[in-house]
Amino acid sequence: MDRISKFNVVHRYQRRSLLIAINCVGSLAIFFFGYDQGMMGSVNVSIDYAVNVMKFGHVDPGSTQVVVDNTLLQGGIVSGLYLALPGEADWLKTSVYYLGCLVGCMLGGWIAEKVGRIKVIALGAIWGVFGASLQCSAQNSDWMICARLINGIGTGMLNVIVPVWSTETAPHTSRGQFVSIEFFLNIFGVVVAYWLGFGCSYVGGGYSPFVWRFPVAFQIIPLLFLFMIVWFFPESPRWLVKVGREEEARYILGRLRGEDGSGFAEAEFQDIRNVAELEKKSGKLNSYFHMAWDVMPKAIGGGSSGSLHIGRRVQLVVWLQILQEWIGISGVTIYANDIFGQAGFSGQKARWLAGVNDITYMLSTLIAIFTLDRLGRRKSLYWGAVVMGISMFLSGGFSRAAINYPHEKAQYGAAAASFTFIFSAGFGATWLTIPWLYPAEIFPLQVRAKGNAWGVVGWCIGNGWTVLLLPTMFKKIAEKTFYIFGAVNFLTLPIVWALYPESNQRTLEEMDLLFATNSWWNWDAESTFALLREENPELIQAAQRGQSVVDPETSLKHKTARGPSLVPDTRDESPTDSTEKRGALHSD
Repeated sequence: MDRISKFNVVHRYQRRSLLIAINCVGSLAIFFFGYDQGMMGSVNVSIDYAVNVMKFGHVDPGSTQVVVDNTLLQGGIVSGLYLALPGEADWLKTSVYYLGCLVGCMLGGWIAEKVGRIKVIALGAIWGVFGASLQCSAQNSDWMICARLINGIGTGMLNVIVPVWSTETAPHTSRGQFVSIEFFLNIFGVVVAYWLGFGCSYVGGGYSPFVWRFPVAFQIIPLLFLFMIVWFFPESPRWLVKVGREEEARYILGRLRGEDGSGFAEAEFQDIRNVAELEKKSGKLNSYFHMAWDVMPKAIGGGSSGSLHIGRRVQLVVWLQILQEWIGISGVTIYANDIFGQAGFSGQKARWLAGVNDITYMLSTLIAIFTLDRLGRRKSLYWGAVVMGISMFLSGGFSRAAINYPHEKAQYGAAAASFTFIFSAGFGATWLTIPWLYPAEIFPLQVRAKGNAWGVVGWCIGNGWTVLLLPTMFKKIAEKTFYIFGAVNFLTLPIVWALYPESNQRTLEEMDLLFATNSWWNWDAESTFALLREENPELIQAAQRGQSVVDPETSLKHKTARGPSLVPDTRDESPTDSTEKRGALHSD
């Protein structure tokens, strides 16, 4: 208790007010994430940045429209790296902004297990300040790329640990809602970035360095504020239990759940302590290597998690994030000006439409708050993919019509823009949140933070891949890029149907039952889950009490007359023994 500062807000607030305060602080990091994504859309089309400093474009005489000459350099700066190869006339680039995010998320997940969630949030914030300072002072493309790499590391740290901190403090009944609210603020960051850049574009007739340097520097403000105030917020009680600081954990959990004598906080504390003991026994299974390699056959060292099937879960969250980027959102967010240009709009009108599209995108995220827990994850992914797929095909078709029939360009262009708006709304209501929520739901508690890190790895791969290729795709195949996005949307339908079990309305402990089968197919997962429930009704009772239902060392804890059971074997205990053990568990 002496280690909790007297200035910590945990002494002043409790229950919902404390949870709201925690999520407001976490939202600063999520806001920065969105702002950093949306910022480059405006920066890319500023004249001083594109022509004088980065030198990937020119301005047509008599206009203020940037014409991109080197799309690979443009994409490389957004995503991060630009390398000259001897003997090459052009440059080869790879995505190291997202490599920086990848390194940052893995590093942040590892450090957080050592020093706690709060210190990693502070580290990510100050790292981001350093990266943003380098970006806004960049003098050439090499400088900017190095700055983007450094900024990516800070972004990765915040992306992996802020959701973990939020979920480890929030009650399980409101975790999904909190994630949806946080991503509303994520897109609010995109909107602020875009409209701030739009307003700055009028400074100095569009030629001033202020047009791009100020929007880049603006992100320093929320990061500095985050760094200063996060020290006054409580550490995750789960991490405190893990490192043996149980008195602090019990106090913080009591304030989070309310000290009303109901016993809920103490019961949750005991569950956390039991899981912490389980982690100590299975620590060798918690490394990133074991989590990834677990998917391999046992003959070459895989399958170390037994019936937990951690490797399968890692693959599911990584590929869900990759699919999220290839359904088209990276293009719509970062290259909105190019998209509306393909639809027949040009100059400031295209930029204005892109800004309005971001507002539509932001408002659509409110739908997820009310639908994700009612429709479920799978149905939400289905309807979102169908809406977005149709929208991308129609947007591409109308964009081509605007080019082929210039006398009707305004009508076809408006139709193409409308379906881009519908695409953004469909994404914000479904695919924006679920790929970030799913990892927080399906991993066991002892590896949930690192499971979230694997989700960020998938996001880094998908985002870096698409951002690197999109400038070339828009230049070479123009509106046909929309058809690729549409096709990927429909491709996700059989993938989700076959491989992704439903996590909605199931406790976190029940996830181990859902992934107990050796099969990858969803129908096998559901049938095994139903069979375990039917043959062993005590399984769900144990899960709902917050008990571990799978032993990661031995997979199945004991056999019953009807087959394998995943619950602790208490058949040799008398009722008195069981009662005494439960009493001892809650008598601290």
